Amino acid sequence: MTLIKSISGIRGTIGGKAGENLTPVDMVLFASAYGTWLKAREVPARVVVGRDGRISGEMVSQLVCRSLQALGIEVIDLGLSTTPTVEMAVVDEAAGGGIVITASHNPIEWNALKLLNEKGEFLDGVEGAKVLNYAEQGAFDFVPVQELGAYVLREGSIEKHVQHILNLELVDVEAIRKRDFRVVVDCINSTGALAIPVLLDALGVQQYTLLNADDLGNFAHKPEPLPENLEGISKAIKEQGADVGIVVDPDVDRLALVCEDGSMFGEEYTLVAMADFVLAKQPGNTVSNLSSSRALRDVTEAKGQQHFASAVGEVNVVKKMKSESAVIGGEGNGGVIYPGLHYGRDALVGIAFFLSHLAQTGKTCKELRASYPDYYISKNKIQLTPSIDVDGLLAALQAHYAEYPHSMIDGLKVDFPEEWIHIRKSNTEPIIRIYCEAASKEQGQALFEKVETVVKSILSQS
Repeated sequence: MTLIKSISGIRGTIGGKAGENLTPVDMVLFASAYGTWLKAREVPARVVVGRDGRISGEMVSQLVCRSLQALGIEVIDLGLSTTPTVEMAVVDEAAGGGIVITASHNPIEWNALKLLNEKGEFLDGVEGAKVLNYAEQGAFDFVPVQELGAYVLREGSIEKHVQHILNLELVDVEAIRKRDFRVVVDCINSTGALAIPVLLDALGVQQYTLLNADDLGNFAHKPEPLPENLEGISKAIKEQGADVGIVVDPDVDRLALVCEDGSMFGEEYTLVAMADFVLAKQPGNTVSNLSSSRALRDVTEAKGQQHFASAVGEVNVVKKMKSESAVIGGEGNGGVIYPGLHYGRDALVGIAFFLSHLAQTGKTCKELRASYPDYYISKNKIQLTPSIDVDGLLAALQAHYAEYPHSMIDGLKVDFPEEWIHIRKSNTEPIIRIYCEAASKEQGQALFEKVETVVKSILSQS
């Protein structure tokens, strides 16, 4: 079992020993550290809290909310919600920050506290390190009883979030309504079951079926929206003759799509399709992380715009988007960030944009996917021992591939004429991750095997 502390929050498995797992002691400790950090800043002493549908969520939420109140902080509790809804509510409520209680795509035994600043964005490295320091010191100054923070249970935040989406000029409700889509949604038995029907109703989608929408918290399959976990929706689409399938993770910040024949649109291509749609109406730059498909760059440059790459991690993508004035960005895991709404991955705005795009083009989902450059990403890892000098390994790899264009922003990214590799050290495990993209699965695997041979050769000489 595991407890992982990082600048973006704390996550781990429920139960076990304090300090080794995510226990009530750790929840109170970290919530108190975050509250202490917030009170030290010139922001309102008000925090928005929301949670996904996992079983442990209510328990974690109560501990977090009461810890914040004990510090004299007002708590606005959204209850069951989505990560992007909490992010937007921080701004709507003029709060000093927010905490999202979700382990995202992790299995049911996991939960986490994800920390937001007053802009509804994840903490950067500097501020996150301060929270970690407060947690390590454990010197919290709780207020007397007369000064306890207020507690408000807020309803309607999802509806408000959806209304913000409807207010976007790019969302074409009329075109969606006229197309009369038949949609199947896999809600994974989490808060997508609450949010997506509100959105689809508002978009004029009258024919939709919700899968895994009844038993909140008991995830129907592994939560990560990967092809091997989506056999149920693929079958349902074909049986119902649906136009498109919509899949979200438990906190609704990642979006995967399934075509009318049950095939996967591809997580990497969610952002590609969104960029294609946005850039046609709002020219500008795009950003994705170094491990995302080259297809986004191709689509961006085909429209005469510039694409930029950031280090892996949402906070890094957002920072790059701001510095390059990007009109859309995100990550190849189905995470779409549209700054015209807010700087956070948001599956709900992704759904609205995709249905608008599909409706306006008149294409089927399969035809739209076929219109984009076709790449395949092979994602692999190599186990390391503590004695291995990973930085030295990366330096040796850089020297080996020095003749090719490369970046050391986050590990080593090497661009070949038709392929690329990205080698980076994991932040949470003793492994290096090796991502390779090529024109086919076979070519991607062959490229990985070549890289693996080089890595093992370097390690054998060290």
